[in-house]
Amino acid sequence: MMEGSWESLSVGLHENVLQTLRELCFTHMTPVQSAAIPLFMSNKDIAAEAITGSGKTLAFVIPLLEILLRREEKLKKMQVGAIIITPTRELAIQINEVLSHFTKHFPQLSQILLIGGSNPAEDVERFKEHGGNIIVATPGRLVDMFRRKADGLHLASCVKALDVLVLDEADRLLDMGFEASLNTILEFLPKQRRTGLFSATQTQEVENLVRAGLRNPVRITVKEKGVAASSCQKTPTRLQNYYMTCKADEKFNYLVAFLRQRKQEKHLIFFSTCACVEFYGKALESFIKNVKIMCIHGKMKHKRSKIFTEFRQLPSGILVCTDVMARGIDIPEVNWVLQYDPPSSASSFVHRCGRTARIGHHGSALVFLLPMEESYINFLSINQKCPMQEMKPLKISIDLLPKLKSLALADRAMFEKGMKAFVSYVQAYAKHECSLIFRVKDLDFASLAQGFGLLKMPKMPELRGKNFSDFTPTIIDTDSIAYKDKNREKQRQKLLEEHKKQQRECRGQKKFCKNKAWSKQKAKKEKKKKKVAEKRKRDEDFEMEEEDLDDLLNDTRLLKKLKRGKISEDEFEKRFLHSKRKVEDEDTDD
Repeated sequence: MMEGSWESLSVGLHENVLQTLRELCFTHMTPVQSAAIPLFMSNKDIAAEAITGSGKTLAFVIPLLEILLRREEKLKKMQVGAIIITPTRELAIQINEVLSHFTKHFPQLSQILLIGGSNPAEDVERFKEHGGNIIVATPGRLVDMFRRKADGLHLASCVKALDVLVLDEADRLLDMGFEASLNTILEFLPKQRRTGLFSATQTQEVENLVRAGLRNPVRITVKEKGVAASSCQKTPTRLQNYYMTCKADEKFNYLVAFLRQRKQEKHLIFFSTCACVEFYGKALESFIKNVKIMCIHGKMKHKRSKIFTEFRQLPSGILVCTDVMARGIDIPEVNWVLQYDPPSSASSFVHRCGRTARIGHHGSALVFLLPMEESYINFLSINQKCPMQEMKPLKISIDLLPKLKSLALADRAMFEKGMKAFVSYVQAYAKHECSLIFRVKDLDFASLAQGFGLLKMPKMPELRGKNFSDFTPTIIDTDSIAYKDKNREKQRQKLLEEHKKQQRECRGQKKFCKNKAWSKQKAKKEKKKKKVAEKRKRDEDFEMEEEDLDDLLNDTRLLKKLKRGKISEDEFEKRFLHSKRKVEDEDTDD
């Protein structure tokens, strides 16, 4: 994996850059760094593909800094010399943090972080006050900044001095639908610049971006040492990949047992939806004591950055998350990546695993699979060249599902989270990329509902007409389940009282007005009656016109006979006039 020291680079690095590398304990270059840095610094556009955890961040941060430091004309405060664009705010925070280790030695270079979750007006003021020679940004916020001319910042004029553009995790940028934003950004930037495109996979969309944004690029594809070129393994060789097969109502028990045995380690647990993260994150807090458990998903707006930064600094703990944490994120010393739900795509599976065993370190990953999903192992072996070994289920001393149900009974918030998580899981399952293996119709919904600790089955289209004889609902009026949060419960009781009042008023106004659904039913019947009446009228009109239709057919027959020579023109006129007189006589009689 190691490819020589930084001092051995032919282009030569600034002494303060080398000193920072030593402080960060980066004594040797990785293959992607030794390949990309000299080319980038010699004014080449590059398109680099390297497996996750291979050290791509330093491969563009170091040449970017060297290019700006070697400028003949130094950058002014409001001039932008480099832009780094990345798909998620967590990755942007991480890159900004790495960059700050270097820029602290170069006070002449200012940097600014532009991501969602913060006030855009405050970003404008920070830029105007401190400048931003290097911008680290997510696409949406950067486009917003380009369009904010009314706030006294004209970013389009600030980027005229741009030397370097970096697109990190380019494949993910396009997966997340940022293509339009990237095209908008590229229109603002000068054509004479160096562009670096870094990704873990080279998709057709990335290839299109290479052609649109790079000028005659040098392509770099880096594989790990010891991996045959034909195998093209996409996960680090120091990663131990495991799978465990278990039923849907056993999965939570095995997860808790696994985590209880490894309380001193650092774990990432991936779920398929935001609702599942919310539900199981809260559940794990109740079952695993004396361990810091944190949750992060895409629907969080303002908390995400704080949670991410805090978890990175923890020596041990559990981060429950969605695929928002699957790409490019570098969290120190992650021991295990657990995939409670298989991801929607095979490439996401590899990226999730890549959160551990990074840059030469060892790590382990485990995915939980239902019995009907076991063929996914062969699929990953062929599709992603991802070798896996089976881990036998752990011994369970006590079934935790009754306690999971009791959480829902004790707090309406947990009851609602569980129902929402179940629905979102089924909907996500239906959209799985590998639909031949992950088939909704094969799911054991009763077992699945028990695994979510549900008190009753939710109403949803996927469950319509199905039998759940194996599921025993809890006999309780779910309206009686209260929120633990007293303010929420007070508000709920107020709304319930208002609803009851409306029903009483409705009953008083009209004898048969039981509820709103009845009035909608009545309107539906009236609409149906109207449609029937309109059809009847159309049929009557058609019957009135049948005689006219017969006359028209007779005239057509006469004309055809004339054309075929079966009757003369005189005979045609005689018969035609006779027909018209007959009709006129009938009209007069009427």
